[in-house]
Amino acid sequence: MAVPKRKKSRSNTRHRRAQWKASTPQLVPVIVDGAPYLAPQRLAKAYERGLLRPES
Repeated sequence: MAVPKRKKSRSNTRHRRAQWKASTPQLVPVIVDGAPYLAPQRLAKAYERGLLRPES
């Protein structure tokens, strides 16, 4: 396992972490009970199988 030779400053750590951004999920149309909904792509099959209920 890699081990740093020197302590990283708190300022550098926080600047690095501040660059991370969550991206919005890609929405795809899913038909549930005859009505079209937009659902995240990774959950589309769960909605189609009835494992998840779409929010109205």
